[in-house]
Amino acid sequence: MLITNHVMSGAVVGALAPGPVSAFVLGVASHFTLDTVPHWGDEATFLRVAVVDGLVGLAAMGTITASTPADRRTRVLAGMLGACAPDADKPSEVFFGRSPFPEALDAWHKRIQRESPRRMPQEVVVATLGALLVRRLLRG
Repeated sequence: MLITNHVMSGAVVGALAPGPVSAFVLGVASHFTLDTVPHWGDEATFLRVAVVDGLVGLAAMGTITASTPADRRTRVLAGMLGACAPDADKPSEVFFGRSPFPEALDAWHKRIQRESPRRMPQEVVVATLGALLVRRLLRG
């Protein structure tokens, strides 16, 4: 799943969580839950798409954090960080040659993925719906 979609789900989790610690933990859980849903994946174009997606996800995270009311900002940010954390293995492997996570966790994380190169339209729909839900939840 695109990291932008994990950002959106983390923001939703954070908006609904009672505090930042639960938001982070539930954000991590949302990541693995979303990864079990059939989604886009294509080894041939992964890195090129991942760079653009990472930048869009980072911009979305900044925009959401800046526009979140102060009383909910910490937990929304925590939810987004938790939702993105499990994918820290990918940039870590590119830049440092290894994942920061135990091998068993990485193997399990790969096994739960159900990817197809034909599912990019689904990713765009999920991102759009996620952004609309985040906007609705964070309004006054």
